[in-house]
Amino acid sequence: MDAKALLERLTQAHGVSGYEDEARAIVQEGLAPLVDEIRVDALGSVIAIKNGNATDAPRRRLMFAAHIDEIGLAVMGQREAMLQVTPVGGVDPRTVLGQQVIVRGKRQLPGILGSRPPHVLSEEDRKKPVPFDELYVDTGLSAEALSELVTIGDMVSIKGDFVELANGAVASKAMDDRAGVAAMMLAVDQLSHMEHAWDLVAVATSQEERGLRGATSAGYGVAPDAAVAIDVGFAKQQGVEEHESVAFDAGPAIAFGPNVHPVMGRRLRDVADEWEIPYQQEFIPGRSGTDAWAIQVARSGVPTGLLSIPLRYMHTAVELLTVADVQRTARLLAAFAASLDEAAAGELGLKEVSA
Repeated sequence: MDAKALLERLTQAHGVSGYEDEARAIVQEGLAPLVDEIRVDALGSVIAIKNGNATDAPRRRLMFAAHIDEIGLAVMGQREAMLQVTPVGGVDPRTVLGQQVIVRGKRQLPGILGSRPPHVLSEEDRKKPVPFDELYVDTGLSAEALSELVTIGDMVSIKGDFVELANGAVASKAMDDRAGVAAMMLAVDQLSHMEHAWDLVAVATSQEERGLRGATSAGYGVAPDAAVAIDVGFAKQQGVEEHESVAFDAGPAIAFGPNVHPVMGRRLRDVADEWEIPYQQEFIPGRSGTDAWAIQVARSGVPTGLLSIPLRYMHTAVELLTVADVQRTARLLAAFAASLDEAAAGELGLKEVSA
């Protein structure tokens, strides 16, 4: 797989939480030739199983999880020829005014997010972000034509083109977390040329931005012996504290803290050292806000690790990272999966596999 081409294709697909069908189809198409079984669960997560090489049956299961959904908007009403919208997920009102959007009604409609011009605002209002109840989507259609094509509840995707910058950096909407999905898919591709004892279950989870829903249901259904969640994290940038960020273009951040099993974190670091894969460490003292938070407490508990791809400008249409960091994350995931054996199961405190 070509990492940059895959990243562009994934990020340019639409897939607001709960309506991930377009992005999901790309994952299914890419993984189907590489795995032994692939399906979509009732909540819309893609679950792809690549059998391990161990002769013991049943084999242990390692789960990778990266969320396929993106933040966006939904139609909540129509005022004359304008659509009123409400956020789906953590949309920042400071960033959306003037953005191009795609309205997913009976057909896809291009539009822009507009509001009152600053000339007619009070001095105080000009200092504030425009609230969502004063934002409108303008498609250029008449009120009558618009009402024929769009209904309340239709999704609205924020448009953000895939842009190549210097030194291997790329920017787009939906890098959170299509970059994690791309890394997971690249890892599965690499594992097709490697031996791995444990079964791998690669899950592109739905509805993470609405409360880790896909990871909650998939974590229960897959019932893995261990798991690694892949998401994006804050890269160093203006206005972000040093202790809350990691270096840009320096490899994935391996988390440690209460959301991460200490053995999983240590083994990820050991594998990165062995394979000479650049990485960083990130301490997360509480809730990580990622799929790892839900998977960790699935059923009777799952030893869970977390990798974060350094990203600037999270939850905007210009999320920025490097292709190299996606590739480094994929290499680490593949090498980690290949390293697992029954000795690793013992370190993790797992019970013996029973038929």
